[in-house]
Amino acid sequence: MDLMSLLPDRFYRIEKLPPYVFAVINEMKAKARAAQLDVVDLGMGNPDGATPRPVVNKLVEAARNPRNHRYSVSKGIPHLRQEIVKHYQANYGVSLDPDTEAIVTIGAKDAIAHLLFAVVGPGDAVVSPNPAYPIHQYGVIMAEGHACMLPMPDPATFLNQLESLYRTSSRPPRMILVSFPHNPTTQTVDLDFFKDLIALASRHGTMVVHDFAYADICFDGYRAPSILQVEGASEVAVEIYSLSKSFNMAGWRVGFCLGNRKLIGALARIKSYLDYGVFQPIQIASIIALRECQDDTRKIAATYQRRRDVLVDGLRRAGWHVDPPRGSMFLWAPVPEPYRQAGSLEFAKLLMEKALVAVSPGIGFGPMGEGFVRFALIENNHRIRQAAKNIQQFLRQS
Repeated sequence: MDLMSLLPDRFYRIEKLPPYVFAVINEMKAKARAAQLDVVDLGMGNPDGATPRPVVNKLVEAARNPRNHRYSVSKGIPHLRQEIVKHYQANYGVSLDPDTEAIVTIGAKDAIAHLLFAVVGPGDAVVSPNPAYPIHQYGVIMAEGHACMLPMPDPATFLNQLESLYRTSSRPPRMILVSFPHNPTTQTVDLDFFKDLIALASRHGTMVVHDFAYADICFDGYRAPSILQVEGASEVAVEIYSLSKSFNMAGWRVGFCLGNRKLIGALARIKSYLDYGVFQPIQIASIIALRECQDDTRKIAATYQRRRDVLVDGLRRAGWHVDPPRGSMFLWAPVPEPYRQAGSLEFAKLLMEKALVAVSPGIGFGPMGEGFVRFALIENNHRIRQAAKNIQQFLRQS
């Protein structure tokens, strides 16, 4: 008997997840590269830059000490929590208690997913903009909550729809989950938006989670605000900060959840059952990132800004008008009119096949992402120029 046949073919939570749209483009990319074709990959938001050298050096030093090879603690080592609190004080004027209002997580995605598991119950409504980073929707679904997606053509419209939802819905939101600078749409907000959001949430006793993964990737003099800068925000809100993009530390998996102590306590408790925290030498090296590498963060943002300018200029030369974003490491571009009816996935497949450029189809970020594709600024200027040239040739030929 084939013992494998005794196992079920369907699994309860996996059945709730849709097919992974991005896998289609990834498979085409793999086949093209196997055929020795030169694909310019602007799909996945995977930083290509090196981690600052002092951080790497500290990791090597700490990894040589056998005392750091043991289990760590799920909340994160005290010195790292103290350092992120100092970072928030210096950069945002926000005072936090490192023991009760800060926790280290295994990246931002870990923080979001586990926080949802900790505080969302069956049927609880969690409101988020759509399109959105997939974990914002499917983390809610896996936690058995109700993912309530509101269109966000712009932040003000999202806020207006949220106010209307409170007036009309029989199921008031348990949580509001937002992220600015936004992935994938690159939209940004000022502090007044957060003031209005916190005031609304406070009136209704709603939790707020702000995914601040692109906190430091800002352009043209724009500086992204922290939601915790709003007076009283810590009464209802937490913010999730990450070292991945700010310090080119994506693979290191270091994030933080900061703010409301009840939510931090719930996350700490569930994590105590799930993990023993980030490898301690990585946490020790992360202290150096926060303490010594602010200049590197500014250089990283400047690199993305130059890439943005090259891509925007190249696409405009190709007759594809796009607006330059003020933040994030992405460009959110409307599918050109002749291809819009076919949909974003088919257009992304055409770009892959005809122009050898990989992008992410908007439909992969939710139903309201249809009609757009997302470019990730993860190749150097020369490669981005090559991508724009390939796209220009494809658009002219077709």
